[in-house]
Amino acid sequence: MVVNFFVKLLGGSSSQNFIEGLQHYPAHELVLARSVVSFSISLFIVKQRKLPVFGNNKKWLIIRGLAGTIALTIFFYTIHYLPLAVASTIQYLAPIFTVIFAMILLKEKVKHLQWFFIGLSFIGVILIALDQSMSKSSNGDELSFLWLGLGILAAVFSGVAYVSIMKLRDTDAPISIVLYFPMIAIPIMTFMCLFDFTFPNGIEWLFLLLIGIFTQIAQIMLTKALHLETASVLTPFQYLGAIYAFLIGFFVFDEKLSMIVNIGILLIIIGVLVNALLRKR
Repeated sequence: MVVNFFVKLLGGSSSQNFIEGLQHYPAHELVLARSVVSFSISLFIVKQRKLPVFGNNKKWLIIRGLAGTIALTIFFYTIHYLPLAVASTIQYLAPIFTVIFAMILLKEKVKHLQWFFIGLSFIGVILIALDQSMSKSSNGDELSFLWLGLGILAAVFSGVAYVSIMKLRDTDAPISIVLYFPMIAIPIMTFMCLFDFTFPNGIEWLFLLLIGIFTQIAQIMLTKALHLETASVLTPFQYLGAIYAFLIGFFVFDEKLSMIVNIGILLIIIGVLVNALLRKR
């Protein structure tokens, strides 16, 4: 949630009153900054542990890196153009897609009751989409079908990335898997930045560094967790992020969501969380 806050802050939201005078950063530049920090930390650890830099299962490492790059870039864009609570909650659909891909690729079983709660999550998305013509974010932008759709697409690619991590748990160390993300992201994001780049000033350097550090910590912990658990076993504490996103959006970015959108967010969280608990049982 710390990363999402800084991404929103540096995204040039006109409604934020937290820090005045911050420049606008395109999402791909934020991904680049995050990737440079992650690459530096990961490569140092890999060298210290004398692990192969390019890993072992290169096919799935590349798939993980590409899927993660696409997912994070799209997600950062949705944070810029959707209320923070909505963008963050849509991303919580990723475990649902992880379950589906794990069922297909890893032959994991999905209980009938799980499908009910998977459907409940998508009903939440439908409610948010239906409200988009009436409900507006604080800066007057409608909750666009485009950005909602892209948010779902980011969750799909996140699901692919998570399943890739699970495929790699018998062949590669977590830090080697994490390293592949910046290895693939840096050249792609550098090319994109040739057309749209903002040179950081002052405290913005610190914010970019924090985005890289916190995402690095999150990636390592998530990779280790997916090495130890099945696809849909997620801790309830993860969904506290939705509450944090709502509070930050309301108090910092002055984002006021309609009752229908809030109900949609609640249905998504319930659907994903209960599905995870059923899977764990």
